[in-house]
Amino acid sequence: MTSVFIAAVSLALFWMAAFTLWWQMHAWRTPEVLASTRFGRPDGTAHLSFSLLLPARHEQAVLDHTVQRLLESTHTDFEIIVIVGHDDPETAEVARRAAERDPRVRVVVDTHEKKNKPKAMNTALPHCRGDVVGVFDAEDQVHPELLAHVDHAFRTTGADVVQGGVQLINFHSSWYSLRNCLEYFFWFRSRLHLHAQKGFIPLGGNTVFVRTGVLREAGGWDNDCLAEDCDLGVRLSSVGKKVVVAYDPRMVTREETPGTLMSLLKQRTRWNQGFLQVYRKRDWKQLPTFGQRMLARYTLMTPFLQAFSGVVIPVNAAIALFLDVPVSIAFLTFLPLVTAAVTFVFEVVGLHDFGRQYGLRIRFVHYVKLILGGPFYQVLLAGAALRAVWREQRGRTDWELTRHVGAHLTESEAIREDVPA
Repeated sequence: MTSVFIAAVSLALFWMAAFTLWWQMHAWRTPEVLASTRFGRPDGTAHLSFSLLLPARHEQAVLDHTVQRLLESTHTDFEIIVIVGHDDPETAEVARRAAERDPRVRVVVDTHEKKNKPKAMNTALPHCRGDVVGVFDAEDQVHPELLAHVDHAFRTTGADVVQGGVQLINFHSSWYSLRNCLEYFFWFRSRLHLHAQKGFIPLGGNTVFVRTGVLREAGGWDNDCLAEDCDLGVRLSSVGKKVVVAYDPRMVTREETPGTLMSLLKQRTRWNQGFLQVYRKRDWKQLPTFGQRMLARYTLMTPFLQAFSGVVIPVNAAIALFLDVPVSIAFLTFLPLVTAAVTFVFEVVGLHDFGRQYGLRIRFVHYVKLILGGPFYQVLLAGAALRAVWREQRGRTDWELTRHVGAHLTESEAIREDVPA
């Protein structure tokens, strides 16, 4: 019985890792696929207007820089709506000063007693005047030409939603920031394109643009969901709305990694718990095909799978090492290591490509940190998944805020605007 258990667990872990790796490699399968992931070149004409939502809570250190960067947009028709809490006077003061300097900036006050991002954005939704609502975070560094590219993407594809790229930049800040940056690179550069192609996509947290009528018809964001971006993507996918994902290294929105391990743990806990909430809502069951529903189930169950892996892998390894099991069963326990080794090779190549795409100097020590930090990073992700499951079972749904200090700004400003595409 023990041997059957070990074999089943080993095979399950092997196939989970193999599927994840295959999806992660989606954009690099052929040169044609890679080329298709980019924005089309704008025709120089602006046809749509934009309402850009900027929820900001205790973000006085980075908010003004983000607003000024958005105001540099080459697009001719947009407004910026900064959403601040009634109990956050420091951030509110920064927002009001920005509004006084430029009439394109407006301030909306969120008076909810319990604050979170979806409540803030729903507060601002009735005030949006644009054809398209865009979402950014308070620390984002946005390229001036992004809106022109998004405008062109809407008009040429007939999309209801356009998801742009997001990239963490400060890869040198800590051992985990390197992996965090690479994780974003794979997710936005490749994995989201696969989801869009399959017709099921958990949207990213920002650089998301939705036609205003579509967003209002959907009822905005779920006030109580800890992954409101994922939830919105699932709901829109489930009713057949067209989502287009476009990635261009010059156009990505640049951000910073969480400043501490605890901050990263809490951020991942929130995302994982949000995925569990979306899974339990069952909107994904409305997807028309079996393949879409299976992809949705697997994607939204990732926290459970990570928690399962975090508990079972050490137990499985101990059983294989210390108990007398047949050679064939012991061999099966090494199958997950095969996919892990292939994944490491792909990550090394991906780190090189990340550096090339963004004009960053990747040194030998960074490759060493990438490889040595892999197991510890997986332990952190498994811990966040277990914590998310625990919080969900306990009914704890408070929003754990990720604070930002602008660690990415110096690094991002040093990157050439003409980085190779």
